[in-house]
Parts: sequence; structure tokens; C-alpha cells
Amino acid sequence: MPRQAENILESGSEMNENSNPPRRELPKAYDPAAIEERWAQYWVSERLFEVRTPAPGTSHPRAFTILLPPPNVTGNLHMGHMFEHTETDILVRWHRMLGETALWLPGTDHAGIATQMLVERQLTTEGTTRQALGREAFVERVWQWRRHYGGAILSSMKRIGDTVDWSREYFTMDERLSVAVREAFVRLYEDGLIYRGAYIVNWCPRCQTAISDLEVAHEEQQGNLWEIRYPVVASPGEFLTVATTRPETMLGDVAVAVNPLDERYTHLHGKTLRLPLTNREIPVITDDWVKSDFGTGAVKVTPAHDPNDFAIAQRHNLPSISVMDETAHMSAEAGPAYAGLDRYDARKKVLEDLEAQGLLGAVRDHVNAIGKCARCQTIVEPRLSTQWFVAVNKTPNKGGDSMAEMARKVVCEAKPGDPASKPLRFTPENYEKIYLEWMNNIYDWCISRQLWWGHRIPAWHCAACKKITVARRDPTHCAHCGSRQITQETDVLDTWFSSGLLPVTVFGWPPPQGQSTPDLDAFYPTSLLVTGFDILFFWVARMIMLGCYFSKDVPMPDGSKRALKDSVPFREVYIHSLVRDADRQKMSKTKGNVVDPVEIVERYGTDAVRFTLASMSSPGTDIAFSEARTEGYRAFANKIWNAARFIFMNVERARETGIEIDHTVRGHVPKADETDPIETRWIVARLSSVAAQVGIDLSEYRFDLAASEIYQFFWGDFCDWYLEIVKLRLDFADSARKAATKSALTILLQTFESALRLLSPIMPFLTEELWHALYDDETPARSIALTRYPQGAAHSDDVLEIHFHLLQQLIVSVRALRKDLGVEEKASVPVRIRSAHDGWVFEENFDVIQRLARVSSVELVSSIPEGATIRSTPQFDVQVVYEKTIDVLAERERLTKELAKLEKNLASAERQLSNPAFLEKAPPHVVEGLGKIAADTRLLMEKTRKALKDLA
Repeated sequence: MPRQAENILESGSEMNENSNPPRRELPKAYDPAAIEERWAQYWVSERLFEVRTPAPGTSHPRAFTILLPPPNVTGNLHMGHMFEHTETDILVRWHRMLGETALWLPGTDHAGIATQMLVERQLTTEGTTRQALGREAFVERVWQWRRHYGGAILSSMKRIGDTVDWSREYFTMDERLSVAVREAFVRLYEDGLIYRGAYIVNWCPRCQTAISDLEVAHEEQQGNLWEIRYPVVASPGEFLTVATTRPETMLGDVAVAVNPLDERYTHLHGKTLRLPLTNREIPVITDDWVKSDFGTGAVKVTPAHDPNDFAIAQRHNLPSISVMDETAHMSAEAGPAYAGLDRYDARKKVLEDLEAQGLLGAVRDHVNAIGKCARCQTIVEPRLSTQWFVAVNKTPNKGGDSMAEMARKVVCEAKPGDPASKPLRFTPENYEKIYLEWMNNIYDWCISRQLWWGHRIPAWHCAACKKITVARRDPTHCAHCGSRQITQETDVLDTWFSSGLLPVTVFGWPPPQGQSTPDLDAFYPTSLLVTGFDILFFWVARMIMLGCYFSKDVPMPDGSKRALKDSVPFREVYIHSLVRDADRQKMSKTKGNVVDPVEIVERYGTDAVRFTLASMSSPGTDIAFSEARTEGYRAFANKIWNAARFIFMNVERARETGIEIDHTVRGHVPKADETDPIETRWIVARLSSVAAQVGIDLSEYRFDLAASEIYQFFWGDFCDWYLEIVKLRLDFADSARKAATKSALTILLQTFESALRLLSPIMPFLTEELWHALYDDETPARSIALTRYPQGAAHSDDVLEIHFHLLQQLIVSVRALRKDLGVEEKASVPVRIRSAHDGWVFEENFDVIQRLARVSSVELVSSIPEGATIRSTPQFDVQVVYEKTIDVLAERERLTKELAKLEKNLASAERQLSNPAFLEKAPPHVVEGLGKIAADTRLLMEKTRKALKDLA
């Protein structure tokens, strides 16, 4: 009989008497479009997922906090977002239902380059430019654009049901965050970690700004290697030949370098060359960097246009001559014959002029590695430019580790023998090695961008003393000489600088000196970051460096000094996979294989898309998105919908016949004892086992396994078996059966309600609708998302599950035999069963077998006549007693195919069991299970061979 168990309510989730959740009768057909937008609006308007800031100095002991990777304000929802948001939302909903304070912080990034490009294109259609508007008017125009068009992706997030705390929504250029960004810059400058200098940077001529190495997409392109003869001064007829892939830059050469050990050029050490096409003379220098076996072994040194040449020039005190401007056109320094030409037009003219003067040597095919701006695909130009940098490897003025060293330590340091004790972990683990390789070779970070949209660098240049004033507030005079002739730096900060600060700034950093903030006390470090590999270095590494650096000075909630392990911005980083097309090709507009999630959602519903993505998601494995699978999970949702309609219909029938089911017991986890029917005890045990396993799967980010467990339980266990048997138990006409019918309905309702909660994190819309309908809107909470997640125990009743599995196997076997023998559909037939053990299970549950397999009697026998058509399992053989001549040839063919299948399965199992690597890595229960499969397969092969022999 049903008994009450733990309450499902989340603390503080009781219904507000003023709440009025949307309610409608269940129509015959499941239509996601009819329910999803309604519930999405309800979740936002009811502010269900807001998390209050605790009192100062306190923390949430069970907080699960996660920061949304802020999408660009220019963005629209794409399949990568849909996948990332699905995984994150599943985890947030699950942790919230576990009773934790789950906080998911939303926001958008101002996306400096992307947003400025978009608004500039808009201006072009209007016949104007940003230069014509001026800086102040252009920035205001961008703000206008953001107000009108910048919320598209946030609206999509609300539509797909992301359970973020919208009261904490941020924009990276909000006033509060802008103050924090300026504070961070000033502190780093005061600590000696920000400096300004002229260095070679990646320059995008289209965006007209410096970009980081991470923003450059590298690809190989077929090109040429040109040999150019440089005349040796005072040695008529002698030339030093250099090889180059960029002849147009020779106009900026300041030397030719050779390796000091290259004997071919020993006699030229210290000599002077005449630079072709110019009137300049340049020296021959020696440098160990030069590779004697590349090209001619002599390289032109162009410091303003190549990072290696710049380093050589620094070592040899050589000048730098820039022969290109910011648009990649030749400058006046290139000479009057070339000034104003595009770089590639200049290349053609330089080659023509060299050939005309007899100074062009051999031309060879050569594969060039070129870099393109990841934003606009323009070929990047290495350019000498004055920029602002963060010295990530430098010890701060105030002492302590460098930012890079702290970021390395937090993923390396662990207690002896306990790798899980690392302050910050990566999943999958291989990304830790990738991260450390990058951190061990990290260069200073160029943080300035030549844009107008972004956080303007808080530095002012003095026209009088030429020094720089960096200040928290706009100064009126130079801090060094007092002059009022100061102008603010025109550059803005790299977008990743402000977004890299988010783990601290969203919680109110900076606090007053030596203090904390209530949100930092409660929610920092965050629990988890879910993101893609593509921004591991752009964003994740920068957050770790900046988070560790700035939070270490924030005291712990108890006032104690914060250790490095508590300075990390998050405890774990989960790197999700990529979503590819059905053929596992990367999605791209040029290939025409981009899947629009909005279209798929409109066609199949959000829940079906979420379940598809979850079912295909496991760490380290890319997803081949299949619309066919989405269609299948749409059918899964429909199956649950129809099960709900059947349940509600029978509850109504019970009410009409005087059987009242108290709605309050629906929220109790079902319980059963030995007096209950086998299907009741079995479904309760299965629910417990599945709930426990799903919890394990989600904790290990095995969304695929969790989805599979829930799918098999709902479709297979609940709908195909339990529901079908319950139908046999319901008898509304027999008053003597009233108690049994009420008991069956009660357990059915409790199981269904628990199963809805089990499914809720993955399919939130469907479960919300059915959960409210289940309670006739007398729900114990405002949302199923605010109830408790079903808890269970692995292997809660293995013996019971084995016994019920025997019944299932028997019923399936008898149904197959009936089909093979051509038994009429409505005819009941006797069966004989040969079973070494547990034969009593069949006798005790004859009523179930009788109804589901149309069996008139069950006879337990010690042997079955030779030649009889049977079905075999490792536990039993069964014969349908039916007088009809069988097709011997067809039966032999079936058995032969079955034997071949068994042999293949056994070979596969034995191959794994004989593989030392598998035995070493696989968990013991997996090895044990595979061994049992092999043993059962051998037994079935023996039975199948005997059946073939009997047919002969």
C-alpha cells in the first residue's frame, strides 16, 4: 500500500496566494507551441529564479553559482549557444532541485570590434561614416543601436527557458562595471603590471586596430619565395642574395642578417649593402637566430613589419622604419614611387622594378602561413605600434607571484595523493595540459584597441612634460607637472579585459579597501564554468589570472586572509564539445550546413531539441546533430503526454465512482512493501535506481547517459510495462476491488509525479505543464523547478528487478513465438517453461502473463520435446503449445542468424576482456558486467546449437 515519504518541496517555494499559474485542460494532441511560450513568460514574470543577497559576512553553505559566458550584444541564438545553454540549464535546474541555492548570472558583452563594425556598416548605408560623426556622436549612436537591437539573444534565452536570475543581468559597459574596469586598470598600473610601449602587434587593416594572437586565424596559402640581390658596397659585381615572401617590405629593411657560423658569408661580416630601389645603405649583421638552411641563409631585417626582425633590431640597436600605414597602404617612408599604393599593388611594382634593374633572382613556389583577422577575414599585417600591455609574467611592485604564476599554481597544486583537491579542475582532464602549455609560454597581453566603442583607457597624455597620468577619476591637470594641457588616451581596452573581470565584478568588486561584499562572501568562487574550447585562452585563462589577482586581497566571510585556493574564479571548468552537422562536418555558412536552432525549436519544440542535445552530449565527443533524433524525442514527449491523459482520465473515472485520491499524497515519493503487487514493487525500485544513476551521470557531465536512463525508464519501464499492467488492476465496477484500485492509482500518480521531477531539468516545459495539471493547479510550489529532485539508491532491489525482468523476457518470448507460429491474435494458448531457478515467479504472476501474453496456462517442466519451437534465455526456455506445422526452413534460418549474432557478440566481449588496457581503465562493475554478458552468450549459443540440432 502507498505510504508517505519525504516532502518534495524546496524550502521557500510554497505557492504565493497571489500567484496564478497558467492553466488549461490537456488537449488530445501534444503541441509544444501552445505551452512553451506561456511557461517561459510565467517563469520570468514570477521571478522564480532570483536569488537574494544574504546578510553581510554570511555565505550560502550550499550555493551553486555559475556565470554565463556573455554572448555578444550583436549576437543571435545559434546552435552552439543552444547546446551550451542546454547543458548549463540542466545543471542549474538539477542543483536547484537538490536544495542548493542555484544562481546563474546572465549578461551580454559589448563586443568592441563586432559592434563597431556593425554600426559602421549601418552608417555606410546612410551615406556617412564614424569619422564624419565624430567620436562622441558615434558612441552615442552605438548606445542607441544597443538599446534597439542588442537584446535579441536575451529574448531568445527567455524563450528557451534559461533559469537565470534576470534581476542580476549585466552589460559589460554598465556604469557599475565600467567603474570596476577602471579600478582594475589603475591598480595594475600602480602595481607596475601595465605599461605602454612600441612593439610588433597583429594589425587588422580593415578594423584598423591591434588584435591579439588569439584573434588571428592561421591558414596555409600557396605563395612564392623571391630571391633579391643586394649589391655589396665597395665591391662591384658582388651581391648578397636574400629570400623573402614579402618583397614589398624590403623598402623598410635596416640590415641583412646571417648566421655567424655560416662560412659562406664570413667575408661579408660588417660590410655594407645598398638597399635596392632606395638610396640607403644597410649593414650585414650576424645573429644566431638566422637559419642557414632556409632560403639563402641570409634574411632581410625589417623591424617595423616582422616580430622576429623586431627582436633582432632590439638586440643590435637598429632603427625601425614603418613603410605601411594603418590601412596597409605604403607610407611616405616607402619612397615617392610607392607611397599610397595598396600593399599588394606595391608588391607587384617592387618586383617589376627589381626585375628591370636585374636584382630579382629565382622565384620558387612556397606555402605561406598567413594570419587573418578572425572577425573580418582580412589578412593581418605585423606592424610596429605603440600599445598598452599587461605584464603577466612580472612580479608586482607589492611583491608576490606574477599573474601567470598564480594561474599556473591553481591547476597544479593538490594535496598529496588527492588530485581532486586542486583549487581548479578541468573536465575533460586533457584540457589542463593544453591550458598549462599555453600558460607556460604566455607573452605579455596587448590590451589596447584602436576603436571608439569600448572602455576608454583611463590615461591622459601631457603636452608639456610628455608624461602620462593614470587616474580613477578624470583629472583636470597633469599629476607630474601640473599642466592643464592633457588629453585622454584614444584607445579602448580589449573586450576580454572587461569580461575577464566578470567573476569578481558581477559580485560588487571592488569593495572598500580591506573589506568584502555580501555577494562575494556568498558566491565567490563560483562553482563551475561551462564553455567551449574556442575561448579557453581568450576568456578562461584571463579570468583565472584576473580573478586570482584581484580577489586575493578580499577577505573571507569570517574575516580571515583569502588563500590562493579560494581566489580562483571557479572551482571547475567543463569544456563542452562542438555541435556539427549530421555528417560530423563543422557548421559554416559557406558550406550551407548551418542548423538554425530557432527553426528547429519552432518545428519540434524546445524540449525535444534540449533532449536531443543532452542525449548526444558526453565529455570530449563532438555532437553530430540529427533532426531525425529530434523528431524521435518529439515523439517521446508525445508518449509522456498521452500517458498523462490516460492517468488523468482514470483519476476522473475513480472520482466518479466514489474513489477520491487526496491530491496531497501525489507529491510523496512512492513506497512499496512485500504485500504490494510485483509491478508496484518493481517500478518503485526502478525509480529509485534510475534517480540514483541519473544523479551520478549529471555529476560527471554524462548528459547522454542521464538522458538515456530517463528515456528508458519513462518509455520502456513506465509506459510500456508498468502502465500496461496497472490497466489490468483498475476495476471501477467491482466494489470489492475499490481499495486495490485506489492503491494502484495512488502509486501510479506518485510514480508519475516523481518521474516528471526526474525529467524536469531536461524537458522543463512539458513537465511544468503536466505537473500543474496533475495537481489541478493546487500545486505545493509555484513551479516543478522549485521542488526536490527524486533521490534514490543504486541497486535498491536487485533481486526484485531480476524477477520482473524474467516476466518481461517471458512475455516478449511468448509474443514472438505466437507470431512465428501464426497464433490468432485473440487466442489464448498454454505454455511450457523449463527453468532451473525462479520458476515460481511465473506461477505467482500468472495473471500478468495471462493478460499481456494471452496465455491460458503455465506449466513448469523439466524438459521440452525435441523439435519443438522454443525461445531461449540464459534463465529459461519456453514453448507455446500450439498444433500447427512450423516452417522448418524458416526456423532454421532464424536460428542460424541468431547464432551468428551471438558469436559476433561473444567475440566482441572476449576481445575487450583480453585487452589489458581495457581491464586497467574500466571500472570493476563494467568488467564484471561484461564477463556476465560473455557467460550468458555462451549459454545461449549452446541452446541455439541444440535447437538447430533438434530441427535436423
